[in-house]
Amino acid sequence: MIDRDRFPVDPWRLVEKKFSLEDVGVTETLFAVGNGYLGMRGNQPEGLHGHEHGTFINGFHETFPIRHAEQAYGFAEVGQTIINAPDAKVMRVYVEDEPLSLDIADVREYERVLDMRDGVLRRHVLWVTPSGKEVQIDYERMVSFEEKHLSVMTITVTVLNADAPVTINCQLVNRQDGEDVYGGTAVAPRRAGFDPRKADRMQERVLQPQDYWQDGARTALSYRVSASGMTLAVAADHIIETENEYDVRGLIEPDIAKNLYRVQAKAGVPTTVTKIVTYHTSRGVPARELVDRCRRTLDRAQSVGVPALFERQRAWCDDFWDRSDVKIAGHDDLQQATRWCLFQLAQAAARADGLGVPAKGVTGSGYSGHYFWDTEIYVLPFLAYTTPRWARNALRMRYLMLPAGRKRAAQLNEAGALFPWRTINGEEASAYYAAGTAQYHINADVCFALAKYVRATGDLDFLYTDGIDIAVETARLWATLGFWRTSDGIHDDDDDVDGDTFHIHGVTGPDEYTTVVNDNLFTNVMARFNLRFAARTIRDMQQDAPEAYQIAVDRLGIEPGEADSWDRAADAMHIPYSEALGIHPQDHVFLEKEVWDLENTPPERRPLLLHFHPLVIYRYQVLKQADVVLALFLQGNHFTDEEKLADFNYYDPLTTGDSTLSAVVQSILAAEVGYQELALEYFLESIYVDLGDLHHNAADGVHVASAGGVWTALVCGFGGMRDHFGDLSFDPRLPEDWPSLSYSLLWHGTRLDVEITADKITFAAGPGGPIVLSVRGAGHVIAGGETLVVPLQGQGPRIPGRPSLQEIEDARRDDGTFLSASIPTLTSSIPIIGDDEPAGEDASVGADS
Repeated sequence: MIDRDRFPVDPWRLVEKKFSLEDVGVTETLFAVGNGYLGMRGNQPEGLHGHEHGTFINGFHETFPIRHAEQAYGFAEVGQTIINAPDAKVMRVYVEDEPLSLDIADVREYERVLDMRDGVLRRHVLWVTPSGKEVQIDYERMVSFEEKHLSVMTITVTVLNADAPVTINCQLVNRQDGEDVYGGTAVAPRRAGFDPRKADRMQERVLQPQDYWQDGARTALSYRVSASGMTLAVAADHIIETENEYDVRGLIEPDIAKNLYRVQAKAGVPTTVTKIVTYHTSRGVPARELVDRCRRTLDRAQSVGVPALFERQRAWCDDFWDRSDVKIAGHDDLQQATRWCLFQLAQAAARADGLGVPAKGVTGSGYSGHYFWDTEIYVLPFLAYTTPRWARNALRMRYLMLPAGRKRAAQLNEAGALFPWRTINGEEASAYYAAGTAQYHINADVCFALAKYVRATGDLDFLYTDGIDIAVETARLWATLGFWRTSDGIHDDDDDVDGDTFHIHGVTGPDEYTTVVNDNLFTNVMARFNLRFAARTIRDMQQDAPEAYQIAVDRLGIEPGEADSWDRAADAMHIPYSEALGIHPQDHVFLEKEVWDLENTPPERRPLLLHFHPLVIYRYQVLKQADVVLALFLQGNHFTDEEKLADFNYYDPLTTGDSTLSAVVQSILAAEVGYQELALEYFLESIYVDLGDLHHNAADGVHVASAGGVWTALVCGFGGMRDHFGDLSFDPRLPEDWPSLSYSLLWHGTRLDVEITADKITFAAGPGGPIVLSVRGAGHVIAGGETLVVPLQGQGPRIPGRPSLQEIEDARRDDGTFLSASIPTLTSSIPIIGDDEPAGEDASVGADS
């Protein structure tokens, strides 16, 4: 999956040994640095040949009216897209006025390294100029985890074999509105081809210049965003260190600032320029105030000193890895990829500080910088079990979105609040309601993450102040969105009636290849959890925290009996099941559709969303990502082992994996039900999503949720950890050729180090209270500071191979009809399963066998 000559294995570093323009967008993503607030793509400091010269700030966005071809009531009206902040990465080098340009330069040595131990990007180049000057250039770039607004870049230039004039040109450039490193107003290139995952492009000017000035080595630009009204300021200090003679020049314009250092370099005498950069943004504070904040940040950085800033970055990373690392013995390649994924989670979430975690973090403009449900399901578990403060900050973002969520719910004729499927500012930004707004499961996902966080940490303070609002308002939506279907046509809220069932219609589950359906299993299962959690929390508050309970009742208008009504709805929730096939249908009519023959679909027709109209896809049993299987993992205590195996066998051959969120879940369930080799195969797909550019869109930014899923696949899949209903349990599935797997969890404030080998699992508890856990059903208690060793008899069941469509050959639906598989073409339908049956009904989207 990776060219190991170019990207050698190193357990702590991502190393590039050769520069290439062919995949420059991907490497910009792979070598990006950020802290959750500020992110800088891995562009070369020369500022040339970039796929996307990106600098992104979490939540810094522009708004625009969504123009629907056919408008309808309640459609999303205002879109949001992340803005490319002014680019401070440019530090160009000229020798004898010859610029370094890696595409044509005679480069004798090249190495670029993202060192995950100290959070610094480094590059080493040995360049021979046309006149024979040997020039060594060493560059560092760091976005501080400790100082969220700060980045530091250094460049050291040494002419090794001769004296020569050297110029170092440091710039701030407004890339968003088309400036380049030479000035001017060149239009930013537009990307060719259709891909709904890419960012929206703005045609009009976005950043309106405000204050801009230059005072010696300090430079500042500031802007107001045209429509959203947000403001930004960027300022830079420059420090030059050299024994060579030099002079300084400067230039300041609204969209570009330059600090030039003209050096008379002596042979072997280095020149180092350090650039300290700070960004501040606001939802409306005047730009002048942000410039003042930039001044203060730079003054503080100068007083601390650049060496200390790098030392603090290393100390921060040491702490992060101490509590977050997952160790895979004997596989340095997997160790490297694992640590890269975990480091991306830190870069996406560490200093989000009450903002969300965008789907691409701050590494690219993919998905327009939006927040999705991905964060709650795939990222929050890692945060909750390793750095709970980050999880609390992310959940608080959802709390702050409740006012907008209440308005959205009312607009859709529901009670409570409805969180947006995709957003930056809290308003729904999805222009395609079928695969967007209809994903009501976002409400349950947020509540599920809240419950996970509270059960892992015991943080009842957050639950009883902010979290209760999330739980109540999301439950209220389900109570009105769903409806009762009764055996006698009458339902009395005060009495349970045999045969009453609660249904949720007109929703879309995680699988976006099946939209606006009735009784989506994932949605119903998660809504059931949401309703029960909200009801239980209210009762717990009433008993254990009566003052907080009364405050919540007054604030939220909680009615007597409201919690009981939620429990009744949860208990009566309809969970689809097919007696004939022995599986849980994904929704009410899913099994009535024809089966898409994925095994015979040409690779050039994948992913399906880029090659088939949605209406074609919607007619088939085919999945973009795990849907039922995800429910089996998240709510595994509500399904038997036999049900999990049967469901996995049915849905795995129907799942395209066109979503990067799918393989991690398939890996976890494959390991649990016994497909051990397949679990490892899916894990490899997950861990190399970006490093191997497996979905051909890593250039748009890191797949942060997939990176979070890698941690979950290791800890919950191979590591076997579950915490259903707050009960910590373990049932490992260690791959055969892994000597050991080690990870750490923070459980109610007590650290628990876990090591799994083929024949035992070892727990070492740090200082703190006792931890109650179970291993394969046997209960244990481990006190703080103690070690517990539990012998293991094997690593669970083992099933060879993988499920296939042929395994449902001759299978009949509940109505007695046979299943058949086909591929949409212009030819007639030819069944390949149950081949003695007549052709499928829809000849217009027939089959090639």
